[in-house]
Amino acid sequence: MSSFPIFDGHNDLLSCLQAEGETPSSGFFAGRDGDITLAKCRTGGFAGGLFAIWPTNDPATRVDPMASLRMFPEISQSRALADTLAQAAIFARLTRSWPDALRACRNVGEIEAARADGAIAAVLHLEGAEAIGPDMDLLHLLYAAGLRSLGPVWSRPNGFGHGVPFNFPASPDTGPGLTEAGRNLVRECDRLGILLDLSHLNEAGFWDVAAISQRPLVATHSAAHAVTPATRNLTDRQLDAMAERGGLVGLNFGCAFVRADGVKNPDTAPEVLIRHLDHLLSRLGEGGVALGSDFDGTMIPAFLHDAAGLPKLVQAMQAAGYGDALIRRICWGNWMDVLARVIG
Repeated sequence: MSSFPIFDGHNDLLSCLQAEGETPSSGFFAGRDGDITLAKCRTGGFAGGLFAIWPTNDPATRVDPMASLRMFPEISQSRALADTLAQAAIFARLTRSWPDALRACRNVGEIEAARADGAIAAVLHLEGAEAIGPDMDLLHLLYAAGLRSLGPVWSRPNGFGHGVPFNFPASPDTGPGLTEAGRNLVRECDRLGILLDLSHLNEAGFWDVAAISQRPLVATHSAAHAVTPATRNLTDRQLDAMAERGGLVGLNFGCAFVRADGVKNPDTAPEVLIRHLDHLLSRLGEGGVALGSDFDGTMIPAFLHDAAGLPKLVQAMQAAGYGDALIRRICWGNWMDVLARVIG
C-alpha cells in the first residue's frame, strides 16, 4: 500500500454497478472484476474520489469509424433520468450500508474526517446533465442528495452544450459552445457551490464556462493535448487559462488519451503518464495537477491494472525525481485545495 493517500478525480463505478446488477452485499464490497473494489482501494491507497453518475448510451448506438467526427448521438431526457436516479440510488445504498468503509461527503471537512476514520471519502459527481430540465429542479434535488461536481456534457451533444468526440489526432475545437440553458446551468452551479468539470466539453464550451463562471477552471480527468493530440485533451492555451484561475487538471490514465500514438493499448509504460504530469506541471504549476484515473471507464495501463496498482504510479513519480511534498500535493492536497474553494 502506498504511504501517499490518493484522492482520485473520476471513476465510473456507479454505471458499472448498475449494469452488473449491484446489491448492497455485492460489487464494491464483496469484490468484482472491475477497477474499483473496497479491497483494491485499500491495497492501492485510494482514500477518496469523485464517483460519477453517467447516463449511458443507447445499447444500439453505433459510431461510424469512418466519420470525420466520431460523435455519440444525443440520448433522451427520459433515458438519462432513469440512469441518473438509478445510479444516485446505488451511491446512497453503498454509502449508507457501510459508512465506516465508504462515506458520502459534501465538503472538504467531511472528506478529511472520513480519511481520519479510515473510510473512503466519496463525493457524488454527474457526468452529462441530460436528465436536468430547464427548471433546474433535478439539479437542486441532486444537490440535496450530495452532488458536488458536474460535467455539463459527456462526449455527445445535449441541451446544454457539445461534448468532444474521441478523435486522434484532432483539435478539441469541434463545434459550437454552450446553449443558453448551458450558460444558466453554469451560473446555477456557481451559485450552489458545485464544481464544474470541463473534461468532456469542447473548446468553445470551455471558453464559455471561462467567461461565465467565477470559480476555478477544473478538468477532473483529462490530459495534455501537446503530448497526445486527442480531442479529449486540453491545449496549452486552455491550460494557461486554468492556471490563471487557480484551476486544476486530474490526469486521466486512459491509454488512448496519454499515448503519443493515441492507440488504445494497455502496453503503456509509467513514463507515458509521467510525460503528461511533467507537461501539466509546466503549465499549471505544482498546485494545479492531480489525478483523475477514469477507473472503470476506460482502458488502464497494464502496469497499474486497477486501483490496487496506484503505488506503482507513485513509484514512477519518485523515479522521475518528484519530491515527497509534490507527490502529496498531486495525490491529495491539490484536490483538497480546489474543492475547498468551490464546495467548501
